Amino acid sequence: MAEERTLAGVPDTTYIPLVARIYVSKRFPEYFRDEQALALESQIPGDAIQTNSGEYECMASVARSHVFDSKLSAFLAQHPTGNVAFLGGGLETNWSRVGVPTARCYQVDLPEVLDVRRRALSQAANEELIAGDMLAMEWAKRMDTSLPTLLVVSGVWQYFHEEQILAMIADLKRLFPAGELLFDATDTEGLKFTNKYVQKTGNTDAMMYFGLDDPQGFAEKAGTELLSVDGFYADALKLGRKLSIRTRVFMYFADKWGRVKVVLMRLNP
Repeated sequence: MAEERTLAGVPDTTYIPLVARIYVSKRFPEYFRDEQALALESQIPGDAIQTNSGEYECMASVARSHVFDSKLSAFLAQHPTGNVAFLGGGLETNWSRVGVPTARCYQVDLPEVLDVRRRALSQAANEELIAGDMLAMEWAKRMDTSLPTLLVVSGVWQYFHEEQILAMIADLKRLFPAGELLFDATDTEGLKFTNKYVQKTGNTDAMMYFGLDDPQGFAEKAGTELLSVDGFYADALKLGRKLSIRTRVFMYFADKWGRVKVVLMRLNP
């Protein structure tokens, strides 16, 4: 175990999904297995995340990655020479699972996060790391923005306010004429639960603000076309009795009530 330290601020929340991927890869490899995450187990700072992350919390994070992998694969099948840009991707490892050699991958995040990523993860030949503020849009100058591009925002926008997100989408619409936007969201009720969980892991600085109750209404407000809305757990629930009753019940109702969702939009209808 790495040296104990206190998690503080949004960048350190990048360790939460990593811990989840390690947990699920060990317990349910038939559903999800992440070799890169398993190799990083010894680098997790402290044990607060592991201690306060139950089965459902880990499955929630991994189920999101599982759905994202499916959407990424579908995009790459249609646009094998396009771009995929992970905005605030942290230590996410989707590209190692579903990336293709003919496309370009960009990882955009804060310099201190990318420093951790460089030390922890191997980098594919067609993968570029760009340090900077995702809201400033300077990162887009490193890309051929005329190509079909999937912009992936995973576990990030919850920490922003809606007006910031709408302003960012307006910039993305202008810069990426053939762009699609993939992101996850929690409704306002689910956000209360999620904030309590993050605080339990020892991080009291990374509060979440953006809850999404009406994806269609949000797409109209942003001037985008809503392509799909998916729950997290359709495939995870197939594990059946291998999961605890608590996990299965939480999963079922989270999808039924739209508590968590993966949203895909076309930026310019």
